[in-house]
Amino acid sequence: MNLAFIPSPSTGVIELGPIPLRGYAFCIIIGVFVAVWFGNKRWVARGGKAGTVADVAVWAVPFGLVGGRLYHVITDYQLYFSDGEDWVDAFKIWEGGLGIWGAIAFGAVGAWIACRRRGIPLPAWADALAPGIAIAQAIGRWGNWFNQELYGKPTDLPWALEISEGPNRLAGTYHPTFLYESLWCIGVALLVIWADRRFRLGHGRAFALYVAAYCAGRGWIEYMRVDEAHHILGLRLNVWTAILVFVLAVVYIVISAKIRPGREEIVEPDRDAAPAKDSDQDGPAEDGPAKADADEPDAGAEKDTPGKDTPGKDATAENAEAAGAAGAAEKS
Repeated sequence: MNLAFIPSPSTGVIELGPIPLRGYAFCIIIGVFVAVWFGNKRWVARGGKAGTVADVAVWAVPFGLVGGRLYHVITDYQLYFSDGEDWVDAFKIWEGGLGIWGAIAFGAVGAWIACRRRGIPLPAWADALAPGIAIAQAIGRWGNWFNQELYGKPTDLPWALEISEGPNRLAGTYHPTFLYESLWCIGVALLVIWADRRFRLGHGRAFALYVAAYCAGRGWIEYMRVDEAHHILGLRLNVWTAILVFVLAVVYIVISAKIRPGREEIVEPDRDAAPAKDSDQDGPAEDGPAKADADEPDAGAEKDTPGKDTPGKDATAENAEAAGAAGAAEKS
């Protein structure tokens, strides 16, 4: 008998009058706000403007939600399109089911659109947001606790998660994989923050480090889960996805460091700065002294150089001496 365990909430919904407050959605929303807030601080520290991260997130977040849901529905299509299932449930995002792979991929598309509109580099924006995304994931995983989903194999450890009887689940105590991933994401955020300060990561390498570190943890955590999933060569689909994305992230870090070392000097153009004046307004006029000096080099040279018509100082002295000698000769 297990005397110590983590209890699960009896319900994932709190009724506030006519408004249902769902724990899963609440965790996702809090995570987004924390990511934007922390990303904004990092963006400003890099020389960007306050509010830019939020402006880009207005595009990235909706794209990310759609992508996360699409990935989940496609990879777990049997939950919605098999016999006895209602396909309308595929749209009930509040009941859980967001694939981080699709969320990051589609979110990047939305962020790319917004960054192009503002004239800022997407890699720099992603670097600023990277640890915030990891923290948002850590918070969002607690939404799975409210829904009693994504737990691991049965265990009697003191931190086991108690699961009650319900649709597609058996009562018992299981590994709290949601908690494992939440703690791992906090560690990933701290790693990215440290590495970014230590090595001044730029050009998307801080974001790539976040991706690689998250995939490393997701691989072993995914292996512990017991919920239904597709398998390839004995491994869950998400394990293969984590391996592939991990390799791509590491390759990007290595190649990017060789091609574009260092960090961006300017991450956001100063769109409020006054445009530079034309050269004919700033400098001297074409007919002014500058041009006159440039157009008359020979005249100046003639004044300083002894010429045929105007003897120089040395020639004048020689003539005076010669005249004096001639006068003396005449007297004698």
